[in-house]
Amino acid sequence: MRRTPTRRLLAAALLVASVLAAPVMATSASATAVVHPAPHDHDHCSSDGLGRGVTARLDKAIADVRKQAAIPGVAVGLWMPGKGCYVRATGVADKVTRQPMSTDFYSRIGSETKTFTVTALLQLVDERRIGLDDPISRYVHGVPNGRHITLRHLAEMRSGLFPYSADADFAHDLLSDPTRSFTPQELLAYGYKHRNTAAPGKVFVYNNSNLVLLGLVIEKVTGHHVADVINRRVLRPAHLDQTLFPDGPNVREFPEPHAHGYTNQTLTGAVADSTDWNPSWAWSAGAMISTLHDLRSWAKTVATGELLSPETQKQRLKTLPTGFPGLTYGLGIFETGGWIGHNGSIPGYESVTVYLPALKATLVVLINTDITTGGQEPSTLLARAITQIATPGHVYDGSAPTR
Repeated sequence: MRRTPTRRLLAAALLVASVLAAPVMATSASATAVVHPAPHDHDHCSSDGLGRGVTARLDKAIADVRKQAAIPGVAVGLWMPGKGCYVRATGVADKVTRQPMSTDFYSRIGSETKTFTVTALLQLVDERRIGLDDPISRYVHGVPNGRHITLRHLAEMRSGLFPYSADADFAHDLLSDPTRSFTPQELLAYGYKHRNTAAPGKVFVYNNSNLVLLGLVIEKVTGHHVADVINRRVLRPAHLDQTLFPDGPNVREFPEPHAHGYTNQTLTGAVADSTDWNPSWAWSAGAMISTLHDLRSWAKTVATGELLSPETQKQRLKTLPTGFPGLTYGLGIFETGGWIGHNGSIPGYESVTVYLPALKATLVVLINTDITTGGQEPSTLLARAITQIATPGHVYDGSAPTR
């Protein structure tokens, strides 16, 4: 059964539980597969970079998932020191013109934004300008039970607040006009209409309201827009020149070249081109844009804590059970099968960016649809299939049922 827009919008900014959903049945393909090795010299990846046998198996697995989940286009990067790499684009970026997908494209990365927002927050912790156990009420007024909800609770998805993206009025307002802009306060108000779902610190519930609040904390403490803070304090030091947080008057910015995105998160359920939808509704929880190359670098930076003190990074990676076997969640970051990082979903686009410390391996997946198959996110199906072949001892997923 197809999920309602409200349920999908909760997933659209990344419902982490989808990492652990069960296998699905195949569906027809929406585009003919075309494979393009990456053109970047900096990738140094030959057409048989992991050996012809493994490369051929990965080609087939990705083609099979594309057909199964009707994914228009896929860009994948897998880098395994000492073994080689696999960097390919498959399928189409535009279902009308049949423009091929490319590993050079910009893409919306949805809830991978959370890794950047929480990094900026933890830098303020390192500077002793805030404390993880400070109550949110110290920085933002009007939060239900805000005196007892800490910044740590928000970052680890255990605040007990109701997610604004699960509110029916929010779903209707967004899908009625996907080009409209929302303020952070407007977003939070949708969630505040509902009673809190649990006591702080007790239950993991994936929630965009948490990260919008942390964005407001960053603005309160620094006196600057969160997009500017992330650009200055995270993107520049990490040398991520192709990553951006569209906000304010530039909220509709989407650099070329990029793929068209396709979603069925519409009022009627019909598939729509969501390429130019306004991402303000996701703000510091999911509005950012990046590329395969930048995300390759970011995967290691965020997983190893290059921009943080060792003690703060240790706090970040203290992951807790989520209720889904095989998946634990820390401060704006998860661990599954030994892979550390985050995935993202926003109407029309999905992504996975993870790092495997055991093998110093990096995996990045970018696709131009968020349409689920059998209740599972297509990016999860791809990441699972890839890791089953390349890192069979560290498979990206578990066995929990669909929500």
